[in-house]
Amino acid sequence: HSGDSACILPSKHISEKNLNTIKEYTRKIAVEMNVRGLMNMQYAIEDDKVYVIEANPRASRTVPLVSKVCNIQMAQAATSLMLGASLESLGLKHRVIPHYGVKEAVFPFSKFPEVDPVLGPEMRSTGEVLGLSHFYGEAFMKAQEATQTKFPLSGRVLISVSNKDKEEMIEVARDLLNCGFKILATKGTQKALTDAGILSEFVYKLGEARPDVNDLIVNGKVDLIINTPKDSENAPDDSYLRKAAIKKKVPYITTIAAAKAAASGIRSMNMPGCGNIRSLQELHAEITDKE
Repeated sequence: HSGDSACILPSKHISEKNLNTIKEYTRKIAVEMNVRGLMNMQYAIEDDKVYVIEANPRASRTVPLVSKVCNIQMAQAATSLMLGASLESLGLKHRVIPHYGVKEAVFPFSKFPEVDPVLGPEMRSTGEVLGLSHFYGEAFMKAQEATQTKFPLSGRVLISVSNKDKEEMIEVARDLLNCGFKILATKGTQKALTDAGILSEFVYKLGEARPDVNDLIVNGKVDLIINTPKDSENAPDDSYLRKAAIKKKVPYITTIAAAKAAASGIRSMNMPGCGNIRSLQELHAEITDKE
């Protein structure tokens, strides 16, 4: 569900071409629908092609977060437009945002330790938080900390991913290894890592032998878990991993996109300038109009 998503503004992953397409589609749809005020749109990009999922003439709960990042009072501007003001009279312009804002959803899984925290079409989040920084990785880490999830900067990371994610996981594992993490991996994941020249320690899945991954988590031998859900009906159920992580308060990641963001965040925390505290006013003062 889009309400459960983590988002970044400005985007680091959308090409200039696709961004221009999104702007064009948004303008055309808003004009055709005769919207006055706010309009919430959702897009998907697949194989370098932009698809419109939906367009709603209303606000979304991301509006206050976008307002904070961009220093634009969007609700106030939309109200003025609905009351008859023109866009030109509001003086709105495209802006250059020199910092990053990362929105992260807050979930109630700590209250329900027997529930598998894998997300689906039903919205599970109960709130959201925002992290701001000149560094994308630090903004991500701030957002995680605000959800009461603090990622370790070193230690032991358990990696067990589905077959479709093994190729992309190589980059993440290499980043974490370079940051000083020791990698624990289940059989299939370890083979993929070994083939890529990445050292890891083999661990058993539940029921294969003892001690298994569940034992390691329960005994406090794991500091971070990266586990993407099974990719076929016949694959073994690994929800016990995620449930054990919740019970032991071990940070866990269930998507490759989040794993890449976490690796970037952990890496950036050792960079010069990270950790400096800036007020919202200081960040806003650096925003400029696009030429």
